[in-house]
Amino acid sequence: MSFFLISPEIYTWFILPLLIFLARIGDVSMETIRVIYITRGIKYLAPFIAFFEIIIWLLAMEVVMSDLSNIANFFAFAFGYATGTYVGLIIEEKLSIGMVIMRIVTTEESNEEIAAFLETENFGVTSMDAKGTRGNVKLLLSLVNRADVPRITGHIQTTNPNAFFSIEDVRYVNQGVFRPKKPNSITGFFHSFIHPCEKK
Repeated sequence: MSFFLISPEIYTWFILPLLIFLARIGDVSMETIRVIYITRGIKYLAPFIAFFEIIIWLLAMEVVMSDLSNIANFFAFAFGYATGTYVGLIIEEKLSIGMVIMRIVTTEESNEEIAAFLETENFGVTSMDAKGTRGNVKLLLSLVNRADVPRITGHIQTTNPNAFFSIEDVRYVNQGVFRPKKPNSITGFFHSFIHPCEKK
């Protein structure tokens, strides 16, 4: 009795390219996350990801190089690379690991309301007088968790849709007033790798 119920043609031109496609999504998404974590100084998680990333890449490359006449493998390899880049960015966005600095430029009227909102939500905020091309303004600086950015920007859009703000990643923070982040099961797992010696 034969254990191979799938014809060699289907395996060669459909199943094998599909496996290559999925493998490329896996290793490229890992690569995207790893590069982002390296730029943010997350040194504990990046090597862990790199280990599994290179193993998956070697397996995919071995299959492609073993049959250079199969063009379906080449297309699967390329499409998997493109899709993996997108998937990696989506995963990184969902994890929302790290902090960002928000610079908010507002008018005198909306400044107090935005600052009060940040303080009520336990975000540290620094307010400074500044002068813009259209007159006097207020500059608000606040270090926030990446996961909290949508809530803050939503409030700014409601309070003052014309307010200018910019967001930058922060690699290292020493001291300050920060709103505690409530990690879910995924972010909590990664947080244990990023801050292994953090005291609770």
